[in-house]
Amino acid sequence: MKTNKTVKRGDRILSESPFVYALRSQYRKERCDNCLASAKVMKCSNCNYVYYCNRACQMEAWPLHRLECTFLKRIFPRSVPDAARMLCRIIIKLNNGGDMEKGYYTATCFRKFRDLMSHYQEIKHDPRRLEHLESLHAVLCEMMQDTASVPNQSELLTIYGRLITNGFNILDAEMNSIATAIFLGVSVTDHSCKPNAVATFEGTTLHIQATEDIDIDRDCLDWSKIFISYIELLNTSELRRKQLKENYYFLCTCSKCIDPQETMEMEAACCPNRKCKAFVDINLNNCTACDAGISPRHRKGFTEAMELSKHQLNNMKDVAYLDVCKFLLNKQEEFLHPLNCWYVKTLDAAFEAAIDVGKWKEALEYGKKLLPGFRRYYGDWNPLLGLLYLKLAKIQHHESYIKECIENFQEARKILEVTHGKEHSLIQNQLKPLLVQALAETTD
Repeated sequence: MKTNKTVKRGDRILSESPFVYALRSQYRKERCDNCLASAKVMKCSNCNYVYYCNRACQMEAWPLHRLECTFLKRIFPRSVPDAARMLCRIIIKLNNGGDMEKGYYTATCFRKFRDLMSHYQEIKHDPRRLEHLESLHAVLCEMMQDTASVPNQSELLTIYGRLITNGFNILDAEMNSIATAIFLGVSVTDHSCKPNAVATFEGTTLHIQATEDIDIDRDCLDWSKIFISYIELLNTSELRRKQLKENYYFLCTCSKCIDPQETMEMEAACCPNRKCKAFVDINLNNCTACDAGISPRHRKGFTEAMELSKHQLNNMKDVAYLDVCKFLLNKQEEFLHPLNCWYVKTLDAAFEAAIDVGKWKEALEYGKKLLPGFRRYYGDWNPLLGLLYLKLAKIQHHESYIKECIENFQEARKILEVTHGKEHSLIQNQLKPLLVQALAETTD
């Protein structure tokens, strides 16, 4: 029976500060090592490695940093691998009473670091992970030098396992990963490719927000019914399962992963009959909706477009090139269904590339086409969909499409208030002022 204590969409289920976190090294000269804010920063005069936005942040970080400062100084001016710095900070924390720290996920239930799964046996037989750990061990020995500070091989593998299978990427307002962290209580949350909750961040604090109504009592949370996604959802079930197996050592059996229709649709062809909008299995001879025949030309064109798309998108993991995206879209649009995940991925890359080079009209075109794909693969209440509406609204505002931008600001607000909470700085400091400004311009 549902009561007024049932978790509702938009409810904040849990908030937690990290057990340990570390700013990604690529941002260390532009973000504060303590609060992670993007600001004018000043470096620590001793290690010359970490930077802070003000004296208060430096003092707040000092209890932990004073113990790692010498280690970082030894390796400067080289950058410390992010995983090595996280391991160093975890070791320091555990050696200074952190093993007793508790992360609560209900009023009475908690986890300590030793309660986190380490997947010791799986990692012990995983050559890729062992090679990574060996390289990190070498860095730790160079940093810490005193071999007594570095755990023995077995203990270090256990700590490493708990880090890689329980670590969170701390995301900024644009959903970019800026830091790595361990959250003890939140680590209880399981994965689903069709989640009913989402993890978002305010500085270093993690919030679990319900994106669907969940039939559990807020005062007695049943975490077996709360799911977030550990991975990128805009991937085929085969790729999602492979990623989960390789990184988290389990085989996902959620409804999306075991549904053959879902799998086919993610890599579907469009129907040769342009009036038919059905998903077409390229291995069949005819469209199951309108019976249009699949010609050898259509099949060959589809296969070539898919192979080219996968190859080029893999090459553009770090930076997307607008001309390459345009070339791919031109190849895809005759053969791939508009909701084929590779077409959606290409639209996403083209959208971001167009923004990067200030091609606002083209960005609007790609962004509008992207909306149905994001809604299908991420769901109606996902921060990435909300941010897509926000980006579209900003561009429309810049281009003086005031009516359209107001509609998209309002849609972004509706989604982001669920995924982030109404008081989140993204809404209060960015979205709401822009919406107010756009509304004021309609009366000018």
